[in-house]
Amino acid sequence: MPGHSEDHELYQTMISRALKQEISPDYDAWEAAGAMPKSIWQTLGAAGLLGVDMPERYGGAGARFEVCQLVIEEIARQGFGGLCASYNIHANIVMPYILHIGTAAQQQQWLPSMIRGQTVGAIAMTESGAGSDLAAIRTSAKRTHDGWLINGAKVFITNGLHADVVIVCAKTAPNAGAKGVSLFLVDGSLAGFSRGQGIDKIGQHSSDTAELFFTDLLVPHDALLGEEGKGFAYLMQELPRERLGVAAQAMGATEGALALTLDYVQERKAFDQRVSDFQNTRFKLAEAKAQLEMARVYLNHCIDSYNREAMTSTEAAILKLQLTEMQCKITDECLQLFGGYGYTQAYPISRFYVDARVQTIYAGTSEIMKEVIARSLLGK
Repeated sequence: MPGHSEDHELYQTMISRALKQEISPDYDAWEAAGAMPKSIWQTLGAAGLLGVDMPERYGGAGARFEVCQLVIEEIARQGFGGLCASYNIHANIVMPYILHIGTAAQQQQWLPSMIRGQTVGAIAMTESGAGSDLAAIRTSAKRTHDGWLINGAKVFITNGLHADVVIVCAKTAPNAGAKGVSLFLVDGSLAGFSRGQGIDKIGQHSSDTAELFFTDLLVPHDALLGEEGKGFAYLMQELPRERLGVAAQAMGATEGALALTLDYVQERKAFDQRVSDFQNTRFKLAEAKAQLEMARVYLNHCIDSYNREAMTSTEAAILKLQLTEMQCKITDECLQLFGGYGYTQAYPISRFYVDARVQTIYAGTSEIMKEVIARSLLGK
């Protein structure tokens, strides 16, 4: 990453040690149960892993942006894909939204407890009929004398079951298209807020994903995040960071999958020789290494651009497209080198494989990324 230094190595060592001590012993059990205990957030907070790049006045470490991405990479590298997705939402998306858009009162209300892990964050954009097309959302928010009255439902919400605060995208001007979208900080304990059962997924089992329902949910006027009608603009403003986080997850997970494969092919024998002695194996590993090195360069470029506030939506789309597609491709080829054992849950490569698949879907599908890139070329 940019700015690689002794401090960077110290952070990486600290992050790795904390994950191996606090997460590794129990992660298989969480995956089997299909959920993490909510207490894990306070464990992560006590370990200093939440809000590492948040200001010290709120309890953060005041570190550089890339340290947060380093945490994401390391979680993914160790094979904790479900935790990584949940962490990305809480620490890399919701907290920055509040820091960048929220009022001083909103920041003080939510950020310190989120950094300690006492409050879990989620963001609710997707609906059953509105995924990538956010202008088509139907959840509404109407201004009343007592506050905003929210009605609607959201689906595929990461941290939905644990969330104490949810950034909800709602229409405040139903006929204004994208200009009618506003954001709200919704307290999950309020009357009218309810959650469906956790969604059973093919991967990232320990990450809770749920439907959320809002039935005459009344939130105070000061729950509005930013200005009314500017929600879509805020979403576009924050998307580069979200896609950087997904790309960092792809980088870490792909490196983790390759490390597992390197160990396996040098131990496993077939036809009286190591699997690593076959030319096909060596070529596949070489291709994976070459792709990872090139991806690392572009990831570092984008992190540098983000730090200079110069990262474009096109760069974010290219990064997200290339790294998540790379992750799926390389992880698939790594699993192939394990043969039949790769298809069993006894070998961690299988978890890397199923956890990777959603990476090309959330935070904007690969198809949407191609549309964004194409529009930058064609001016449409």
